[in-house]
Amino acid sequence: MESHAMLKKHGMHVSSYGVGAHVKLPGPSQKEPNVYKFGTPYKVIHDDLESKDPELYARNGLLTMLRRNMGVKTAPERFQDNRDHFDVVVTFEERVMEQVIEDMNQRSQVTLQPLLVCNLDVKDSHEEAANAAPLTLKLCQMLEQGGEWEDCVDEVVGQFQMETGRRLTYTICYY
Repeated sequence: MESHAMLKKHGMHVSSYGVGAHVKLPGPSQKEPNVYKFGTPYKVIHDDLESKDPELYARNGLLTMLRRNMGVKTAPERFQDNRDHFDVVVTFEERVMEQVIEDMNQRSQVTLQPLLVCNLDVKDSHEEAANAAPLTLKLCQMLEQGGEWEDCVDEVVGQFQMETGRRLTYTICYY
């Protein structure tokens, strides 16, 4: 969502999704996560966590993150349930990239519109998400400036990796 907010702020048409069966947020221990259905409004999640343990969830940054998310969109959505077409999907974990690719490969390929799926591995923390947001913006701007991404993707990825020192993997899927 940090990248979503930054891309949106810079005038890009952006959506964000999860890929699991449900939304899972840290709880009082690793064995006790907070689990919500996709579509549960961020406000409802925020208020639930605040009623459970306001000090814990303020300290670990979840309440702040949820307030930021409320300003970006109403509720978390699941990628597999969405049928919009995108030019580029950026994931931040290899496992998520694999799930996006698996879902795309299971869909009927009707239009053969290409979809660039990129992965920039990011540790799941507030600090790393904040660091990844400008990198995501840089990648998207580089792809936009290159013209049709199909013609420039190899060059853009190479330049991105050289300039940022961050490894980027990608593949192409089709709608």
